[in-house]
Amino acid sequence: MRLDVYIARELGAEYTRSQIARMIKAGLVRLNGGPARASAMVSALDRIDIAAPPPSQAPSFVAPAPEIEVIYADDEMIVVNKRAGMTVHPSPGHHEGTLVDALLARFPELATMAEPEGVLRPGIVHRLDKETSGVIVVARTPFSKAALSNQFHARTVEKTYLAIVRGIVARDRITIERGLGRHPTERKKMSTASRNPREAVSHVVVLHRFPARDQNDEAASLIAVHPETGRTHQIRVHMASVGHPCLGDELYGGGSKHGRVGERTGFKRHALHAYAISITHPRTGERLGFVAPPPEDFQQFFRTRGFEFDPALVADSRWR
Repeated sequence: MRLDVYIARELGAEYTRSQIARMIKAGLVRLNGGPARASAMVSALDRIDIAAPPPSQAPSFVAPAPEIEVIYADDEMIVVNKRAGMTVHPSPGHHEGTLVDALLARFPELATMAEPEGVLRPGIVHRLDKETSGVIVVARTPFSKAALSNQFHARTVEKTYLAIVRGIVARDRITIERGLGRHPTERKKMSTASRNPREAVSHVVVLHRFPARDQNDEAASLIAVHPETGRTHQIRVHMASVGHPCLGDELYGGGSKHGRVGERTGFKRHALHAYAISITHPRTGERLGFVAPPPEDFQQFFRTRGFEFDPALVADSRWR
């Protein structure tokens, strides 16, 4: 059996296949006392040593650490209410002030989970767009990272988003099944007209409709979205594809016909919030649910429309 296949079989609960491949490439795995190759064949009585990165290889925390709201934390996982405008992890153009920076400042032991070759995404098992606010789950151990990643891959994680979209959504419930992929000509956009679409399914429930108050106003709808899949920009593209882009979403058509949307609605970003998530605890097997209440810009919009948000509305919208 190949070395990488064998290690994946034996340690599959602790590390992903890609992590194991990077560990071997980084020289953290030795076979019978010598350097190891992923393709090396192993047999009975062979000795395999796997070393953790030495402390000097763990990334040092130097970036500014923004404040974060921790909803829940135990030895295996952390749940955070991410604010809008915060990038999840360092990337080209976004090197500081990320969620990872904040997590490393508050939970410095996460630095030991940094992957070989300087990949600084310790504990990250799913993402939210920079301007999307709300609940996000972070693994605190290699075991939990593998277990939680498997749940997302198997689609057993239940997610609920709130969005305020442009116009009156006529039907109370909609299922949008439109494959998504990179836009044919605009690199920063995703599209339902992609040349290489991947399956994407979103279940939409209308929670409240806001008719236009006068001729200078715009109608809007508050919706709950339960995505079956987790494609990049999925909810934003799906809602735009049915003529109801998120308010404030300049990329997908959520701007105002009376000027920039932020000037009239208070939204200086797309009005999308990861409201709730239901996940199985990686160690105990207990099903847990976490909620991040609507943020201030949502609440401000509700106040201007005389609407009081009731969590029961979302509870009643459950698709499954």
